[in-house]
Amino acid sequence: MNCNLDHWLSLYHKMLKIRKFEEKVSRLYSDGEIPGFVHLYIGEEAIATGVCSNLDEEDYITSTHRGHGHLIAKGGDLKLMMAELYGKKTGYCKGKGGSMHIADINLGILGANGIVGAGIPIAVGAGYSALLRGTKQVCVAFFGDGATNEGTFHESINMASAWNLPVIFVCENNSFGVSTRIDRVTKNTDLAKRAIGYGIPGVTIDGNDVLEVEKCSKEAIDRARAGEGPTLIVAKTYRYHGHFEGEVVTYRSKEELSEWMQKDPIKRMAEKLRIEGIPEEVLGRVEEEIDAEINNAVAFARESSYPEPEDAMEDLFFSEGGNE
Repeated sequence: MNCNLDHWLSLYHKMLKIRKFEEKVSRLYSDGEIPGFVHLYIGEEAIATGVCSNLDEEDYITSTHRGHGHLIAKGGDLKLMMAELYGKKTGYCKGKGGSMHIADINLGILGANGIVGAGIPIAVGAGYSALLRGTKQVCVAFFGDGATNEGTFHESINMASAWNLPVIFVCENNSFGVSTRIDRVTKNTDLAKRAIGYGIPGVTIDGNDVLEVEKCSKEAIDRARAGEGPTLIVAKTYRYHGHFEGEVVTYRSKEELSEWMQKDPIKRMAEKLRIEGIPEEVLGRVEEEIDAEINNAVAFARESSYPEPEDAMEDLFFSEGGNE
């Protein structure tokens, strides 16, 4: 197998891992095993995979409420992720954060975030830190189309462009902010054009083509590392499930969903691998490996303990002089 095919297979593996993790979470949530809210990344796997394939471990990302895919693509541990979703003390945040607040500073994962657009200024802060310290680190801010109407989006891009910070802004444009279609709240839906006002490159790409995502994001990341400042990437994609698990989806047609599912990023990559001569048994082994890893993560989460009541007083930060 040549190096190109090895790499393509690794991209397929990562996308499939995200898909299968999310499908398992969906089932566990509907069975009542996972508490709280979960927002799944099913259908959008090519974006996180393609972008993070260009990042080093010491690089940073900021995520969203729909963040499981970003975390897995950056190298997150499935056991710790699943335990956090179960609210167990062995989870990334000791069971106190849940789906929307998973972080792993050691991997440069600065946290998922339940507030729309809130990860964007955090990414700018990380980029500013890298600039001050003189490193070659970059930070990728993932966010949805709904966040592009938030003040944090505009303020952050303005600051990053003015100071030439090593930040890549990746908009996962799935056309909906919760249940509101983008064209109802934005006059010009060509969101990449917003980069013009800040004097930085803005590009629109097929967010369901992992190779296109990887190529475009590499150019933006290389540019940032070279001190040439930020880029806005708008990746067009679609989420197959509702805004959150359990939502009754009434704001889109079955035909629209079916049309997007024909562009499924994982199926497209699998077909490309088959055309290049990858045997079915190789793809089958990939699936088996992922299934085993996810099953082990679920078993780990189920067997782990919940936090004790007194654990609520740990990991708190008080103002100076305060002891309440």
